[in-house]
Amino acid sequence: MLFFKVPQKINTTFVASFFYHMSTQKTIESALISVYYKDGLDELVKELHKNNVTIYSTGGTQAFIEALNIPVTPVETLTSFPEILGGRVKTLHPKIFGGILNRRNLAEDQEALATHDIPQIDLVIVDLYPFEETVASGASHEAIIEKIDIGGISLIRAAAKNYNDVVIIPSVKQYDTLLEILKTQNGATTLEQRRTFAGEAFHVSSHYDTMIHNYFLNNDSPYLKLSEEKNESLRYGENPHQRGKFYGDLDAIFDKLHGKELSYNNLLDVDAAVALMQEFTTDGPTFAILKHNNACGIATRPTIKEAYETALAADPVSAFGGILISNAFIEEETASLINDLFCEVLIAPGYSQAALEILKSKKNRIILVQKETVLPAVQYRSILNGILMQDRDSKSERATDLQVITNLAPSEQEIEDLIFANKLVKHTKSNTIILAKNGQLLASGTGQTSRVDALNQAIHKAKSFNFDLKGAVMASDAFFPFPDCVEIAHNEGIDTVIQPGGSVKDQLSIDYCNEHQMKMVFTGVRHFKH
Repeated sequence: MLFFKVPQKINTTFVASFFYHMSTQKTIESALISVYYKDGLDELVKELHKNNVTIYSTGGTQAFIEALNIPVTPVETLTSFPEILGGRVKTLHPKIFGGILNRRNLAEDQEALATHDIPQIDLVIVDLYPFEETVASGASHEAIIEKIDIGGISLIRAAAKNYNDVVIIPSVKQYDTLLEILKTQNGATTLEQRRTFAGEAFHVSSHYDTMIHNYFLNNDSPYLKLSEEKNESLRYGENPHQRGKFYGDLDAIFDKLHGKELSYNNLLDVDAAVALMQEFTTDGPTFAILKHNNACGIATRPTIKEAYETALAADPVSAFGGILISNAFIEEETASLINDLFCEVLIAPGYSQAALEILKSKKNRIILVQKETVLPAVQYRSILNGILMQDRDSKSERATDLQVITNLAPSEQEIEDLIFANKLVKHTKSNTIILAKNGQLLASGTGQTSRVDALNQAIHKAKSFNFDLKGAVMASDAFFPFPDCVEIAHNEGIDTVIQPGGSVKDQLSIDYCNEHQMKMVFTGVRHFKH
């Protein structure tokens, strides 16, 4: 008789976990493989063959596997039915879906398989026709329709639904994970692993259907369907105690040359900077400095060096730790000036090598090259228990859009400054007033609860940096319900005004301007920004 010493304390959690994983492990004995892209498939097929897995396949995938000198059974042999309709129908057959969807622990299912001579299928490797890529290529409607996958999406959903017994690999992104499992677990998978693969599969299915839905309704659906595959975790959200994540493809907009990872707040400021600078893509060299989504300095000048110096002069205090953006190439001389300022992010269409050597001397400074960018036409914001959607404010007024509503009309230089200031109003937090002169932001009042407060804030700030307001122009994001703002501006030497108009009391402001030889134009367009 043998006696074993029983440990006084047994790790019951470990024992339970061990037996659970043992009981849910399934060895892969057969696989269906049908993919559009063959990249990375060879190593996976070889490992399956090494584990004596029976492989079923179709068309080009079958030929690919045969070229590896690995046995493969055509699906037609299994179904006794050929591909038809130019390949539109390949795998849509009960012998395929029965092999995938049968429940291994249900006697009735197993009897049905035996009766109809249906083999088990333990693994499905399938991807989808490149619908999204075909749309992006500008292909014809007919070509796009042919890239709507039917068999593949059905196989993905069937295998994912039956994850209790079947492994689904819905894209090349999962190849390496499965390969590692096959090598380290002797060709078997756990229930937890199969469920994870199933979750990925339903994402693939959902994303694919969302792209098709948005194409058919031309992105003008009464339903909100968003799907973004690319994402990156951020260090934190707006504050360190908040989680943060970015969903999107930053690489499509920027090449990052240097610096730490962009933070949540960096991204908000970068978004504001890019949107603002799009107003100046066809202007002369323009440089802007932003802080908390608002411009604290911006100027247009004959050279980018002068534009930077003039923008910085508007508010060198707020510029500390700001986001800098240029619409022109950064050369060595400008880089030397920028290097004296602590800034989080610098964005430009390009840099000279000498400029980069200077700018990279600060290890954490983020240096971005902005590519040609088209921002999305719609914007979303989560509120309460829902989501707000609006068209992007893409309206930018030109000189021909201005309606002179006073006896005196602005000069050509004043019109240039009015257009310049109005561009800034559009990208500054409401209520806002912008004061500008000779292509330079002098000061702004931002995010105030009244327009008078915004104007007084702007005047105070401009004076604190010793700007002469005589000859400056004033821009407002919304109409003046009373003449108080034009009166305050006039008393400071500001006699040229741009505003949307539209108040029932517009005439009060018009009368004041006429009585004091001021010039005012209406745009007819309000630019609130909340």
